[in-house]
Amino acid sequence: MNSNSDAVLEFPCDFPVKAMGLASHDLETIVLDIIRQHAPATTRDAVSKRVSANGKYISVTVTVNAQSRAQLDAIYRALTGHKHIIMAL
Repeated sequence: MNSNSDAVLEFPCDFPVKAMGLASHDLETIVLDIIRQHAPATTRDAVSKRVSANGKYISVTVTVNAQSRAQLDAIYRALTGHKHIIMAL
C-alpha cells in the first residue's frame, strides 16, 4: 500500500521548498542564499512570499529544479539549521 508520502519523485523536477520565520528578518534573502548553496542556478524569479495576517511571520517558497533526493535533503538540513527559520516544508 502506497500513500502520497511514499510517492517517488522523478529527477530532475521542479520542487517547491517553503520556509517560515519572523517577518522582521530578511527571510527571503536568507532562504534564497541557502538554496543557492545547493542549487546555484536558482533565480529570484523562483521566489514567492506571503506575510501572515498579523504581519509577524513570513513564508518564503522557492521552486527549485531539484536534481536528486540528496540535494533536497541537504537544502532542508541547511534551512532548518538556520536560526531565523522556524520551519521548512
